[in-house]
Amino acid sequence: MAALSVPSSSPHLPSHIPDQSPSLPQQQTAVVEDAHSVQNNHNRDNNDNENDYNGEGEAGEEDEEYEEQDTASNLPLPPISTSHNDPPLPSPTVESPSLLHVSFNQDHGCFTAGTDHGFRIYNCDPFREIFRRDFDDGGVGVVEMLFRCNILALVGGGPQPQYPINKVMIWDDHQSRCIGELSFRSEVRAVRLRRDRIIVVLEQKIFVYNFADLKLLHQIETIANPKGLCSVSQVSGSLVLVCPGLQKGQVRVEHYGSKRTKFIMAHDSRIACFALTQDGQLLATSSTKGTLVRVFNTVDGTLLQEVRRGADRAEIYSLAFSATAQWLAVSSDKGTVHVFSLKVNSGSPGNEQLRTASDPNLVQTSTSSSLSFIRGVLPRYFSSEWSVAQFRLQEGTQYIVAFGHQKNTVVILGMDGSFYRCRFDPTSGGEMTQLEFYNFLKPEETF
Repeated sequence: MAALSVPSSSPHLPSHIPDQSPSLPQQQTAVVEDAHSVQNNHNRDNNDNENDYNGEGEAGEEDEEYEEQDTASNLPLPPISTSHNDPPLPSPTVESPSLLHVSFNQDHGCFTAGTDHGFRIYNCDPFREIFRRDFDDGGVGVVEMLFRCNILALVGGGPQPQYPINKVMIWDDHQSRCIGELSFRSEVRAVRLRRDRIIVVLEQKIFVYNFADLKLLHQIETIANPKGLCSVSQVSGSLVLVCPGLQKGQVRVEHYGSKRTKFIMAHDSRIACFALTQDGQLLATSSTKGTLVRVFNTVDGTLLQEVRRGADRAEIYSLAFSATAQWLAVSSDKGTVHVFSLKVNSGSPGNEQLRTASDPNLVQTSTSSSLSFIRGVLPRYFSSEWSVAQFRLQEGTQYIVAFGHQKNTVVILGMDGSFYRCRFDPTSGGEMTQLEFYNFLKPEETF
């Protein structure tokens, strides 16, 4: 196992939900249906000190190396010559790591960055780096948080993966080590976490596990899913899971509380992206065409609203609902983040409730075409609903978007290390106002 470089001042990720954080059982190894294996090392030597932990292999030898390094670091350094005849010492150059993964946590209050040398956790508001874990030439391709608790799911990635790309490592940052793993026969595409479930997405299968004991509860077959598309509800109670179906353009909705499965033919083309509200009642989808975004009721599959991103084809990178499902944000390879006004209430599934002009948060300018009175004659393009607000970004970079905790704000993350916080005007709409920018990979370039 590679050595971790942890600054002494680097805090652990605060655990704000200790009573609801999942607890894993003691050591357990199992093989389920010859498709994957489960290994759980939690509390293996629970009564021992953390530095005394000796796992399988050479963990004990690694601990001895840490002690040797600590001892060596206390030795006096040789004197540095200050002669004016000596050439100046060159400034050390620190290479910026390559970003492999970026994602928000469940409430969009934090985000994770997986690099070719480890992973980092950031707070969104105010923006700051919470902590990082650097490995020696070991990349992390997936980092999934569980709200703000100390449990993370890691998958190796990059040219030299820190962990096998077919394993999900359960990392406990209080112990700074992996406490369990899930092993598969093919590459892990994505991981989703809830307080009671772990969902692992492969190319054509999805596995649902109980978090407490890593017991396999359900497995789902999907169409080819290289992006690892999968969304789960986060409100405590029954789980709603959305994934691609077995047909092009189809999404599958699993309602575990009512034990019902709903298939929705959302698009004619392949599904490119989708998002679920926290309560799992509304679903937004887009296809590989990237021109339209549709909002569905997950219970009965009713199409509630359709909005238009643009006329040209585009690759949709992310969709995000606001906390109240009043707004929908979209990012694409066109370099523009759009915010749409939604006419549906997440609290009343199945009822399309139009907002009235008395709503102070409603954009007064029409977002649909003034030519709607002849929509029966002209193509649907002219009667489409367009975005309320926009923010222009550099084309060619992949961005994901989420709504900020401050009212009427969005947070945008780029695969180039960019962090934007922008505010949109819910009354007049138009171009968003940039509030903040940071380069979270190169803090010295922040402005």
